[in-house]
Amino acid sequence: MLALLYDVHGNLAALDAVLADAERAGARRYLLGGDYALFGSRPAETVERLRSLDAEWIRGNCERWVASPSDAPGDEVVQGAIAACREALGPEVVDELAALPERTKRDGVLYCHASPISDVRSFLPEPGDEEIELLGGVEASRVVFGHTHLPFRRRSSADGRIELVNPGSVGMPFDGDPRAAYALVAEGGELEHRRVAYDSAAAAAALRERFGAPFADTAARRIERARMDA
Repeated sequence: MLALLYDVHGNLAALDAVLADAERAGARRYLLGGDYALFGSRPAETVERLRSLDAEWIRGNCERWVASPSDAPGDEVVQGAIAACREALGPEVVDELAALPERTKRDGVLYCHASPISDVRSFLPEPGDEEIELLGGVEASRVVFGHTHLPFRRRSSADGRIELVNPGSVGMPFDGDPRAAYALVAEGGELEHRRVAYDSAAAAAALRERFGAPFADTAARRIERARMDA
C-alpha cells in the first residue's frame, strides 16, 4: 500500500494523525508531493518526521521559494513565512529540499506538485481552459498532483484518457473541511481518498504562539477554516 502525502506545510500534528491512519490501513511506502515545511509551526520537525519514512520525495513550489525568496510573491505573508522557515530549517536542509526532482513516474503514474509543466499552475475540480496545455506530452494514464489543497479525482477534459488525482492537503486543506487529507493506493492501482480528524484548533494556536509575525495569523486562520481566503 502506497500513501500519497501532499502539502504538509509544517503541520506536524496533522502529519502525525495521517501517518497513524496510513499505518493502520496498511501503508508501507510513501510518495511525498512537495510543500513540506513552509507556513507551519514545526518546519524542521516535519521534515525530520518525513525522513523516517520509506518514501520518494519530489519538490513543490514552496521548497523553491524558500531557497530563492525572490522567486516568490513579495507580499508580507509569503516573505515573512519564508524568512521564518529558512531560519528554522537551516541552509543545508533548504538547499537539499530545493534540489529534489520536480516529478517522478512509477507504475505508469506521473507524480508532480502542481502539473507536469509547472509547480504553480495546476488543475481544479472543474475542467479549465489550460488543461490541454498542462497535460501536453503526458503519456501516463494517471497524473497525481497537489498544490491547490482541493482533493478530487476526475478524467481530464482534453480527451478523457488521463485520470487526474489530487490527494488534498495534509496540513492545510482548502475545501472547507479542516480534517487532514491524503490518499492510499493499493497494489492494483485502486485509489482511496481519506480524511483524518486531528486538533486543528490546537495546530493553529501553536502557529500563532511560535511565530508572532502577520503570516502566522493568516496561516492559522486557513488551518482553522480550511479555506484559502480565510
